[in-house]
Amino acid sequence: MQAGFLNKLNSEIILEDYEPPEPRDNEVTIEQKYTGVCFRDILTQQGFFPRVSLPVIPGHEIGGIIIKKGKNITNFNIGDRVSSLIYVPCGKCEFCLSGNENLCPNKVAYGEGRNGGYSRYVNADERSLVKVPPEVPEETVPIAACVIAMLYHAIGRVGKIKKGDYVLITGAGGGVGVHAVQMVKALGGHPIAETGSKWKEEELYKLGAEYVVSPEREYNKDVKEITGQGADIVLEDVGIATFSKSLRSLKTGGRLVVIGNLKPEPVELPLGLIILKGNSIKGSISSTREDLKKALELSKSQISPVIGNKIELQDINNGYANMLDRKVLGRLLIKF
Repeated sequence: MQAGFLNKLNSEIILEDYEPPEPRDNEVTIEQKYTGVCFRDILTQQGFFPRVSLPVIPGHEIGGIIIKKGKNITNFNIGDRVSSLIYVPCGKCEFCLSGNENLCPNKVAYGEGRNGGYSRYVNADERSLVKVPPEVPEETVPIAACVIAMLYHAIGRVGKIKKGDYVLITGAGGGVGVHAVQMVKALGGHPIAETGSKWKEEELYKLGAEYVVSPEREYNKDVKEITGQGADIVLEDVGIATFSKSLRSLKTGGRLVVIGNLKPEPVELPLGLIILKGNSIKGSISSTREDLKKALELSKSQISPVIGNKIELQDINNGYANMLDRKVLGRLLIKF
């Protein structure tokens, strides 16, 4: 069997022969049908996460069938279908003990601090796992945590969406954005999708977007015209390129929830605008096991996986290039 390895920063993913070790006492071995490819994988390759332990098997979108388990595993059985968080929490800190394990300072990320998903067989810690209901599509299983649960956390728990809220989603044609449109709809809001790719507009409407705006315009004015006063929530998934317009798209008392991206460049922050309108800016990172359970419930019928392409592991570097060129609508999956 082969797995994809990142051996050096700013280098291509290399395929090497690999057999996973036997699972440790608190681990299981998962056989994957698919694993997801996230833009964070590209940022890891480019060196934006200094704690990455090289060489490493990248990928944190993991899920499948348990085929082996360690001797301490009691909550999962061989044959269970599971989805994994993108990290392993410590289970002992104040954040883990309060149900906010996404903030755990000791968490170890799959694909960075330990081997990840670019392999048919993956060893995963039970602290990161949730059982998957039978109604959930196979393509959803690996992307449930990083995409769908992450969005539930950002829009539902951090953004505190209410029924009838207008939510602007930047980068709506990407692997996160297409699912954000569905999440807003599922939680009772009105999705406004921002995309710079004209060819993606029709698909966004099909997914539930009520309006589509373009970054080539002053879309903050378009948002105010659509809503009457501005967006209740902006889900900022792009970063520097859209941040200023996103902030100006908010209504008085609106919430800007930042989920992307992690590049270190600063953004302009007009304090007067924030103070006078009583706006808030919050970061949202990852998801918890409770978020993942909720996401899987929503995935039974309300949120469908949007898969731009399914590729072989050997094509991963071309897959990265297509993502960078914005040629993928939705999520990219590796099939095994």
